[in-house]
Amino acid sequence: MITAEIDSKADEILTSVNQLFTAGVMSHSGHANLSARLDESTFLITTTGMVRNLSKNDFAVVDLDGKILQGKLDPTNLEILEMHSIIYRLRHDAGAVIHTHSPNILAFALANKPLPCRYEALLRFGQAADVPVAKWGPRGSKQSIEAIQHVVRENPHTLSLILANHGLLAFASSPIATAGLISALEEAAEAELAASNIGGAVNFPEGALEMVRESMSRVHK
Repeated sequence: MITAEIDSKADEILTSVNQLFTAGVMSHSGHANLSARLDESTFLITTTGMVRNLSKNDFAVVDLDGKILQGKLDPTNLEILEMHSIIYRLRHDAGAVIHTHSPNILAFALANKPLPCRYEALLRFGQAADVPVAKWGPRGSKQSIEAIQHVVRENPHTLSLILANHGLLAFASSPIATAGLISALEEAAEAELAASNIGGAVNFPEGALEMVRESMSRVHK
């Protein structure tokens, strides 16, 4: 049964996928998995890991225990259900979760290095701290989920984390907001790598986040 809420969230996810491809920040292969919270106990998730030609037929409804309530997932996407549900369980402010292998962020994942917060756009998207790294574990494994859980609990204000030797996991209030955050993260990663060739990136001055918030509040009153 397709409800108005499911239909609306599917539209949001499809828009965010287009946004990511248009921005050129998606995995070169077109691999990703995206979800959106429906209520306190269920979420909508893409049924396939290849989202370049995603349609409204490519979604399933799942509860936070990983039970499929509607639709059917490809076997490879069954592995990642817990990766999404753990975020919804730990972060009640998360309205959407996106996992992909954005190319420049992937460099940080392979190096097992956090992505520094030195790009103003990150502050504006709410990522006002370095993006932490979750230790590697096989995809969908207990080891991997425990690593994600540990990092999210230790970093209660982060909106993203780097999965060591794997990719990126990001979450925000909506699919479109999460896609915007990923674009900013990929730009930041690309700029960090480029800055390393000209002496290295420089940290924000102390109080930068408060100054950005004040500037934004003047405009959005």
